[in-house]
Order: sequence, then structure tokens, then C-alpha cells
Amino acid sequence: MPRRRKGFTLIELLVVIAIIAVLVALLLPAVQQAREAARSAQCKNNLKQIGLALHNYHDLHGVLPASYLILPGGGGVMGPPDPFSGDAGPGWAWSALMLPQMDQSPLYNALNFNLPCGDPRNAAFVQTPISSYLCPSAANPSTAYSVVNGSGQTLAVFARSNYVVSAGRHDVWNMPNPDLSLLADGVFYRNSSTHFSDITDGLSNTVFSGEKTPYHSDSTWVGVVPGASTCPTPRFAAYGCDLAAPQVNVHSGPGLAESPPLIFPPACFHYVDEMNDLHGFAGGNVLFGDGGVKFISKYLDGPTWAALNTRAGNEVVGAY
Repeated sequence: MPRRRKGFTLIELLVVIAIIAVLVALLLPAVQQAREAARSAQCKNNLKQIGLALHNYHDLHGVLPASYLILPGGGGVMGPPDPFSGDAGPGWAWSALMLPQMDQSPLYNALNFNLPCGDPRNAAFVQTPISSYLCPSAANPSTAYSVVNGSGQTLAVFARSNYVVSAGRHDVWNMPNPDLSLLADGVFYRNSSTHFSDITDGLSNTVFSGEKTPYHSDSTWVGVVPGASTCPTPRFAAYGCDLAAPQVNVHSGPGLAESPPLIFPPACFHYVDEMNDLHGFAGGNVLFGDGGVKFISKYLDGPTWAALNTRAGNEVVGAY
């Protein structure tokens, strides 16, 4: 008698494959969600570390670091001031100034802060990636990028950062005024020297820092190069380029004399001088002055977001 071989029929095999495919399809979103939760937790941890470093910097120097530093009027090695922004050298950003508080003293000591941040003599060091300034969710295509002017000419190559500080409601980088203290209503702006005592709205109600992703536009821990442009990636090209400062400094809106007033909470993905990130496009992690980190929804009421970015607006802010 011929023996009958045991095995699966083609129909049975196809059914098993279909069941496995369905299970994988159900499991994959959960795995991706778990991975994003881990990435988001790391981004929050980075902001907490930045908050602690800012407090340590204030304890040491008596003021918070400026958004970025320039020599008013420029001159000498600092170069002439940019006619549109008033920016000149050295341009070092808040995140470079507090490198010692971020456990980066060797890098801080290697930088020549007496030269412009874009000077070739600093080139070997300003391309150094710093893990605490990089958010895993940001999808950084590279650890460094070319800082270019409006003609596309490369002025410097800087390491990336995915964190920027808030100047308040207004985009004051369009103002060449030597003193921006009467125009900027936030904590960080060009040559700012904000004390905790100046933040009368309360540290827990005042935005210090937030996220920015190169999915939209570039940002750096190094500083501002006069004459540089900050441009969006092609998918957001319709919103246009801005001056150099939004690579380290952003605002909530509305801008000065802006009509109609526009306010964009994190992750709205419009202009280059706003906070944005890739946490599901639903909002962004934001550092407050007390060191607390909160997730701010992109659907937050506009005036509430603007009020959170001022240092002394005396607004009454409800739940957010």
C-alpha cells in the first residue's frame, strides 16, 4: 500500500500566512508607539538637563545666558553689522555659553570666544555633536549642516541642535536696534541679561526652551553668523526664509505690528522662527523656567501660548 505523506495543503499555508500578516499589522503600530515614547522620554530628559544647566549658569553668573552675543556696531575681527538684523560677531549662542554646565568643559575650553563663532579657526570644534542637544525624534539627517547666506554661499559648518530658546511673542531679529530689552518680552534675545527676578510672571509659567526639527529647518548649538539665512526644507518652502537668529532663537507670535496677529503653538509647522518637532505632529516638549518640562498641544489656545512666552506680561494663565 502506498504511504500517504503528511503536510500542509496550499490553502492551509495561505491561511497561516494571512493570520501572521494580520498579527504583524496589529503589532507594528504598538511597537512604533513604544519606540516613540522612549524617544520622547529622552527628549524630555534633554530639556530637563538644559533647565538644570540654565539654573546652574544663573547661580554662577547672576544672569541667564543671552540667546546670542554680538558686539554692537561690530568692528575689527567681529566684522560689520548686518544691515537688516544688526548682528555682528561673535554670535555665540546660549547653548555654547553654558557648555561647562552641560558637562562639556573640554569643548568649551577649546573654543575661542574672542573670535566669531563662524571663524575658520573655530571650525574644528563647532562641528562637534553634543548628544544632550539632539532629540532622537528629530530625525536628524546629519550631525552638522552648512550655514548659508541668501545666495547659497556656505559661511560655516555647524553641529546641529534640536533645542532653541524663546524670545517671547515678537520676532525681534528683524530689528537692528542695539538694545532689544524694550522690544523683546521673553527671556532670551540678542545680548539679553535676564535675571530670575525679572520674570515676574513666575518661572513655572514662563517658557524657556523647546524643540526644533530639521524636518522643517536647521538649528545649532553654536551661534549666529551675520548675513546667514534660515530657510525651510522644500516641503515648507512656501513660508519663506528668515534671518540667521531663528537657528537658535524663536518666538510664539504675534510679531511686532503683525496684522492679522498670528500665533502658532509647537508643531504647527509654518515659519522657521517657531518651535516644532516630530512627536506625532501633535505638539512639542517645552521647558519652563522652574525646570519643569510639559508637552504642549498644537491645539493650545493661541493667546495662552503667547502669554506663556512672556516674562512679565502679568497675564492670567489657566490650564494648559
